[in-house]
Amino acid sequence: MSNYTTAAVRPAPETKTCIVHAPWLRFYDTVPATLTYSRKTMAEAVFEIAEQYPDYIAWDFMGGKTTYKKAAEEIRACARSLMAMGVRENDRVTICMPNVPQTVAMFYAVNLVGAIANMIHPLSSEGEIEFYIRESGSVAAITLDQFYGKFESIRANVDLPHLIITSVADALSPVMKLGYKLTEGRKYPPVPKNAPVVFWKDFLKNGERFRGNYIRPRKAEDGAVILYSGGTTGVTKGILLSNLNFNALGAQIIATNPMFKPGDKMLAIMPMFHGFGLGVSIHSMLVNGGRCILIPRFTPQTYAELLKKHKPNFIAGVPTLYEALLRIPGLEDLDLSCLKGVFSGGDSLSVELKKRFDKFLKEHKATIEVREGYGTTECVTASCLTPYHMSREGSIGIPFPDTFYKIVRVGTEEELPYGEEGEICLSGPTVMMEYVGHPEETANTLRTHADSLTWVHTGDLGKMDEDGFIYFRQRIKRMIVTSGYNVYPSQIENILDAHDAVHMSCVIGVPDPLKMQKVKAFVMLKPGFEASAETKQELLAYCRKHVAKYAMPYDIEFRAELPKTLVGKVAYRILEEEELRKSVQA
Repeated sequence: MSNYTTAAVRPAPETKTCIVHAPWLRFYDTVPATLTYSRKTMAEAVFEIAEQYPDYIAWDFMGGKTTYKKAAEEIRACARSLMAMGVRENDRVTICMPNVPQTVAMFYAVNLVGAIANMIHPLSSEGEIEFYIRESGSVAAITLDQFYGKFESIRANVDLPHLIITSVADALSPVMKLGYKLTEGRKYPPVPKNAPVVFWKDFLKNGERFRGNYIRPRKAEDGAVILYSGGTTGVTKGILLSNLNFNALGAQIIATNPMFKPGDKMLAIMPMFHGFGLGVSIHSMLVNGGRCILIPRFTPQTYAELLKKHKPNFIAGVPTLYEALLRIPGLEDLDLSCLKGVFSGGDSLSVELKKRFDKFLKEHKATIEVREGYGTTECVTASCLTPYHMSREGSIGIPFPDTFYKIVRVGTEEELPYGEEGEICLSGPTVMMEYVGHPEETANTLRTHADSLTWVHTGDLGKMDEDGFIYFRQRIKRMIVTSGYNVYPSQIENILDAHDAVHMSCVIGVPDPLKMQKVKAFVMLKPGFEASAETKQELLAYCRKHVAKYAMPYDIEFRAELPKTLVGKVAYRILEEEELRKSVQA
């Protein structure tokens, strides 16, 4: 019997081989099976909320508060300036910014004029920025003054007519601005006054003189945003997403969190170049009357201070963020009773880390637990979430309303029985339009099955139980094949993470002439444990009790820190590359 689950009710296929579930109906009294989605653009959806709640706070930033009415005015002013600059419908505008007010205003302004926002990480290298601008065909870009040097270095190599330069200081009150310029602002060389750029103040002044129509009518299905992901191949590609994709996510997030009320605060630390940050922490809040606390940069220690200061109702982060919080001393007086929701995504949350962080939450007066979700940039971000009142160990939850999941045999469209592992496929209103400029990759990832639905083949391994709960295993390509056996790193990591001495682990496959690959573990120890030969032997002996012989790590290497990606995931590929270089040199 096949597994085929969704939160929406739909007729079973003609073959009658699929069972159609409605998990949200079965486990919730308040969540409908299907939702109504805004047919407006993203900017129009925000303006609609601004009319309902003009005096509510849309975002906080470094002591300043912006109401929805003021936010709408800033977006419109920015849109006029884009039109005055010559940006037109379907043009691409690169936004290379942290979470500051200008980023939010520019994002929605680009949408308002019918252009497409090309979202990239401000810490990207010069080569990466050049790639993103070329790949998107951007006609304009905005970045902070501190990143000007990287853009200056590449402008001779790309056709980028317009570069807008702003500063964190541009979003601050006079007193805060002075303080910033005397501290943070002094760390970066000033942008030359004769540089071929448009400074933020001049950009806005030029818009004041624009008298034409600056709003372009767009449809819900029109492209609006480009985000970047390695997809199933590991090669960076631009993912084109529509207005509907983001507005549908905003409706799904609120429907599955009925405790949300307009005015609730979200600590927006996940960056806006990432689907998790942009889709959940920003857009889902702003189209529902939420309040975004914009955080451009943080450390685990400052994050703890932000929790104390702002008392947010919702936080979203990657597992390494929650792991880092557990290491901070002096948080005994941290009161987390304000929290209504804590979401983990972007990487697999180990069973042990969830237990430890749930304990941390309880000890600090929170009445909730971490809720793990799952998604891909190909569907903006989350498409599956643990219900707020129940969880199953190791599960990433159940699909959002109107979202279908099924498990297929890897490399096929053949659905597998409940409990059997295969590739996770999903279909729903948040599924991307395409990989920009990569039609073959698009065709490989977006496939129309016999049921006439378009499915994203995620490249992730998982399974489903009979109640529709999904269990993520790992990326298919991360699977280690040793002596013909399949070894899943995440399973060994869960075992290692359960040891009293282990804070976090990462398991990779190392090239081996006989076995094809052999298993190696990298371990961060908890404070008080020594990285010694004795500790290594203790961990290996522990593994021998819990790990199959063919999957046993041949070595454990201790690290003070594990490498991280730009969004905070453990960068296992870096460890793989290090080991590959060693094997070549040997």
